[in-house]
Amino acid sequence: MNPARGIAVILIVVGVLGLAYGGFTYTKRTDKTDIGPLTLTLKDKEHVNIPIWAGVAAVIVGAGLLVVPAKRL
Repeated sequence: MNPARGIAVILIVVGVLGLAYGGFTYTKRTDKTDIGPLTLTLKDKEHVNIPIWAGVAAVIVGAGLLVVPAKRL
């Protein structure tokens, strides 16, 4: 498999996952305080939305890379 085909498959998979889930959540540690033997940590959950147009664009570009034949050097 040439690199263009691999990138095409990755784009299609990422695009479909972006459309299926609509975003992802991650936990960010924002504050840490030590009070004697106690340690207090504040964790925030952040959600990142993936726009629908980005998922559709990734699928279209990936499919385009699969359809267009790679040039031989």
